[in-house]
Amino acid sequence: MDYKNILFTVDEGVATVTFNRPKALNAMNSETMSELADAVGVCNSDDAIKALILTGSGERAFVAGADIVEMQNLRPQQIVSFMELGHQTLRSIETMPKPVIAAVNGYALGGGTEISLACDIRFASEKAIFGQPEILLGIIPGWGGTQRLARIIGFGRAKEMILSGEQINAQRAYEIGLVNRVFAPEQLIPEAQKFARKLAGMPGFAIKMAKHSINFGYDLALDNACRLEVECCAQCFSTDDQKEGMKAFLEKRKPAFTGR
Repeated sequence: MDYKNILFTVDEGVATVTFNRPKALNAMNSETMSELADAVGVCNSDDAIKALILTGSGERAFVAGADIVEMQNLRPQQIVSFMELGHQTLRSIETMPKPVIAAVNGYALGGGTEISLACDIRFASEKAIFGQPEILLGIIPGWGGTQRLARIIGFGRAKEMILSGEQINAQRAYEIGLVNRVFAPEQLIPEAQKFARKLAGMPGFAIKMAKHSINFGYDLALDNACRLEVECCAQCFSTDDQKEGMKAFLEKRKPAFTGR
């Protein structure tokens, strides 16, 4: 696919998707979401790609929301298709076997916050602003905001953000657990790249099993979730990386993981 609305690069095993509609503050229309879905598929299928970073072009916006120009005249059946495309894409980000980092460089409103919620790790610039302002448009979040936000920051705080439509800054987002770390604007991408390269050097199958256990164990009864964890952990013992990791530990040296 030829990308018109995103930039896609790969360096040292780390892919970066940059939302690139600066005149629209990187707002997500259906074309951009389709391009994101395609890029995620490439990351999933390419064994040379070990981690993914999502960010926005410029300093003003990560993704300032869904594109209201496109949405305003859609009929219910059309908006369902648009929402379903978003849900499918974000779920593929959430469940892909490789780590995904959101490097939130500016406004992450509505769909922007929702995209970041589907990522494993969220890094934010000090200039980042988060919010679910859909209520101010007479609608509610449609790409998982009512579900993922509550799971990450708790029901009370999620309801406060969604019902009021209020925006929060990066420091507040860090305080409530919405983001993992906050950096000066010029440090955001280098720090995201540094962390992504660190994760890219980890045993890939163990990363996959850890994500699987967390993602699919969350809603299970505790006994069933712990059983899932046992099964995922046991599968790691079929890999060369497990043998290398434990051997390196006993030999008091740094492991040389191969991804096998």
